Amino acid sequence: MVMLKTPVWSPSELYRHLNEGSQFFILDVRNEEDFNAWKIEGRDAIQTINLPYFDLLELEEEDEEIAAAVARAVPDRLGDKLPRSGLILAVCAKGDTSAHVAEGLRRLGYQALNLEGGMAAWGNHYEMRVVEESRRLTVLQISRPARGCLSYLLASGDEAMVVDAARHTEVYTRIASEHGWHITNVFDTHLQADHLSGGVALARELGADYWLHPYDSIHPDDLLPATFSFRYLEDEMELKLGEVNLRALHLPGHTLGMVNPLVDGRYLLTSDTLFIDTVGRPDLGGRAESWAPLLYRSLQRLLTLPDAAVVLPAHFSQMREADAQGCYRASIGALRSHNEGLRMLGQGLAVFSAYILSNLPEHPPSYDEIRRVNTGLIEVNEVKASELELGRNQCALSHGKK
Repeated sequence: MVMLKTPVWSPSELYRHLNEGSQFFILDVRNEEDFNAWKIEGRDAIQTINLPYFDLLELEEEDEEIAAAVARAVPDRLGDKLPRSGLILAVCAKGDTSAHVAEGLRRLGYQALNLEGGMAAWGNHYEMRVVEESRRLTVLQISRPARGCLSYLLASGDEAMVVDAARHTEVYTRIASEHGWHITNVFDTHLQADHLSGGVALARELGADYWLHPYDSIHPDDLLPATFSFRYLEDEMELKLGEVNLRALHLPGHTLGMVNPLVDGRYLLTSDTLFIDTVGRPDLGGRAESWAPLLYRSLQRLLTLPDAAVVLPAHFSQMREADAQGCYRASIGALRSHNEGLRMLGQGLAVFSAYILSNLPEHPPSYDEIRRVNTGLIEVNEVKASELELGRNQCALSHGKK
C-alpha cells in the first residue's frame, strides 16, 4: 500500500478544535449504519456528509491508486456539496481509508486532512481537567469525549482513589505515577451498563481495595452474582483518603446499588443519578415503573445537601455542558432551576414518574452484555470490547419539551 503524507489531526487536536468551536467540515466515509450510531459532535454543530467509501468510488483497474480514484469520483459523486474554502476532515473507522480520501481531495485543491486512527482512536481518547488542586485535596475529572464518559481521580497526600474507572486502566496509573500518588482504593458507584469498567482490573493490578454496593454485584437479568470479590459499600459509610473524608450516599434509582460519594462535604460524584441537564434513567434493569419512585426519593435526598455542593456527574450529553475551564460540574443550587428532571420533583411523585416514563430512550441491546462483562460472568477480547462500547453513552433520560 502506498504510504501517504497527508496532513492529519490527532484525536487530541480534534478535541481542541471541537472544544474551541473551530469551523471545519467532516466527510465521513464509514457505512451508514455505523455513522448513524455514532458521529463526531462538538460544542457547536458541525457540517457533516456521510458517503460510504464503497459508494464514493469504483476502481477502474484492480491496481488503480485509491487517492487517484477518489479524485476522479468526487466531482460526480459529491458535486458542489464540499466547501471550496475551509478545512475538510476525512473520517473512517481506523484512519486508513480516510487517508486516501483526504489525499484524493487535496489533489482536487481541497484543504483536506485525515483523522489519525479514525473513530477507533477518537473513541479511546481521554482528556483531563482539574476540578481542584490544593494542599489537602486534588480532584481530577477524566473524560472520554467521544463517548461522553467521565471518571475521577482523587488524591490527598500521597494516597489516591479512582472512581468509575474506564477499561483503559493505564490512564489512571500513568497520572498517579506522574504525581507520586499511590492508588489505594477503587470505587465503582454502580454496575455500569454503557461501558466496560476497569475497576476490578485496576484494583487487582495495584493490590487496592475495590468497593461496590452488594445490590449491584448481581446481574439484574440473569440474577447471577459477580465472580470477583469486593468490599461492601453501605449507606452513610465513611472512607478516609489522606486528610479527606468520603461519605457514601446510597441513592438507588438508576440501579438498586447506586452509591454517590460526597467528597470533603463539597463534591458529590453523582454518577448516573444526576447530570448537568437531566437525570439518570431508571429502566436499564427492566423495572422502570418500580424504580422511578426510588429515583424520585434519591433526588429529593440529594437536594437536602447545601446549594454550594458541586455535582460531578459520570456522563455528559453534549460538550456545551462544560464550563469555561472545560469541566462538567455545577452547584446543586444552580441545578435546582436549570435541570429539567429536578424541576419535575416539585410536582410530586405521580407527575415525576409520568415524566420519566415518557422520556425513556431506547434500551441499547449491548448494555445487557456489558453488564455481564462487568459482573465477571463473561470475558471479551479487545475487539469485542470496542464493539460493545461503540457509540455514545445512553444512561441519561431524554430531554423533555425544551
